Amino acid sequence: METVISHKGNSSVLKEKANKILGVNLQDAKISKSYLSVAFIALLIGGTLGLLQGLNRAGLLELPSWLNYYQVLTAHGLLLVVVFSATFTIGYFYAGMSHTLGGLLPKVRMMVWIGFWLKIIGVVLVVIPVLMNKASVMYTFYPPMAADPMFYFGLVFVVLGVWMACFGGFIQVANWRKNHKGQHLPIFSFFATGVFVLLVGATAFVAVEVIFMIIPWSLGWVDTINVMVARTLFWAFGHTAVNIWYLTAVSAWYVIVPKVIGGKRWSDLLTRIVVIALVIMNITGGFHHQIVDPGISESVKYMHVFMSLAIGFPSLMTAYAMFAVFEKTARKQGGKGLIGWYKKMPWSDVRFLAPFIAMLAFIPAGAGGIAQTTNQLDQVVHNSMWIVGHFHLTLGMSVAMTFFGISYWLVPYLSKRVLTKGMNQFGVVTTVIWTIGMITMSGAMHTVGLLGSPRRTSYSTYFENATALSWDPYLIFLAIGGTLLMVAAIMQVYAVFNLMFFAPKGETEFPIAEVEEGEAKTPYWTERWGIWIVLMIIVVAMAYVIPLTDFIVNAPPGSPPFKTW
Repeated sequence: METVISHKGNSSVLKEKANKILGVNLQDAKISKSYLSVAFIALLIGGTLGLLQGLNRAGLLELPSWLNYYQVLTAHGLLLVVVFSATFTIGYFYAGMSHTLGGLLPKVRMMVWIGFWLKIIGVVLVVIPVLMNKASVMYTFYPPMAADPMFYFGLVFVVLGVWMACFGGFIQVANWRKNHKGQHLPIFSFFATGVFVLLVGATAFVAVEVIFMIIPWSLGWVDTINVMVARTLFWAFGHTAVNIWYLTAVSAWYVIVPKVIGGKRWSDLLTRIVVIALVIMNITGGFHHQIVDPGISESVKYMHVFMSLAIGFPSLMTAYAMFAVFEKTARKQGGKGLIGWYKKMPWSDVRFLAPFIAMLAFIPAGAGGIAQTTNQLDQVVHNSMWIVGHFHLTLGMSVAMTFFGISYWLVPYLSKRVLTKGMNQFGVVTTVIWTIGMITMSGAMHTVGLLGSPRRTSYSTYFENATALSWDPYLIFLAIGGTLLMVAAIMQVYAVFNLMFFAPKGETEFPIAEVEEGEAKTPYWTERWGIWIVLMIIVVAMAYVIPLTDFIVNAPPGSPPFKTW
């Protein structure tokens, strides 16, 4: 290797080659570490706000006059649902694309950095009016509640930042395919492509809502807004966003976890079919969040219920695939008996334990989603605390715990450090505390929701109403669970930054599992992304063109803006 380079361009090339030899491109690692840092800072702040909510909702804490419950609720939702999830997803997938596609192109790095700073500007613009109590509209920001226009301009910057990252990913993938004609995209980058396609598709809906409807309305350029159109556009985004974070977690289940346990990954063909199915069918489930809304015909609701339930099929495929991988790996390692082979699983390894618990959590979380997608059952739980409990199971356990497990190998990989035995044990304890806290809190939310407690309301006894008073014991458990979650969140954030800056230096593997020996070659039609995107657009059009046209043609008078806080 040359040691003296006279030209700056050659020096840059040499640096990149050296980085690749050492296992991680340091320029690319800096991008991912920046995204992950923002993600876990958002987790810490959002978790603190969540604890304040839980204590207030249990009647144990009265918030000061300058910080009301709905400010806290709005910031909590935005920081965890939007900032934590999105920034982790982008940082994680870009680390994997750099690893599997031979390093990022310079123009792609520039795009991702631009996207990063656009998101930071957007978050600042969103947070300022929330702190000033001018945007307590919650993370769904439903009209006719209207925030300060700065809030919506901030959301636009966040969406632009996401788009920059997504299109950077598309350019990176297109470049790899151009140089590797006839080859299959590496499975990790295949997942990344699917997630980025969904991110663009989902955020397109909310961008139309915010730019063309809400901003002119909030600025007073138009007097009223079509509430049904706005709600529908939001949930085309909101429903898909949750499933995007789920698909991100699933990528680790299929690709990373088998390597961690010393096994091979599931069928390459079926894995790619799962990604394709989720991309095509995901956006169309948005109406099941509006299943009790007026103005939507029963036939349209039925169609969307079917489309929502269809997403369950790739999820069932995933459940079978994961436990098949576990059993096969354990039996190769000497596991015996109908269930005795579970003893061979590395339960003391946080990189396995956290995502495994996340997988288990998706069983009740998915069942709850089916209940909410069924018209009759949803009548019982809609807008109750049940919904909040369900959301915390899906995002707070299935997604967040997978992200936590990922962080224990991804952060040291990016930082050229190692996970020590002590930090691994610390992670296991963190995982156990988070699990107990989330089960306690979510269980209390589900139960009190079935008893009639509404969501999105601060503590009230409703004039000492007997039914409302009967909720109090369950709300105490909500507060206990929230406290445990806050402890675990602090521990998790500490672990991440310890692994990033203070852990012993060394080389950490990016654990991508290989397919079984002798597996049949995956047909190349799985790589026809143009076809899958066209099918996605057709399915989305089937789902949304008729109802949106009806909402516009037969529009109600519309609503002026309201400030309800």
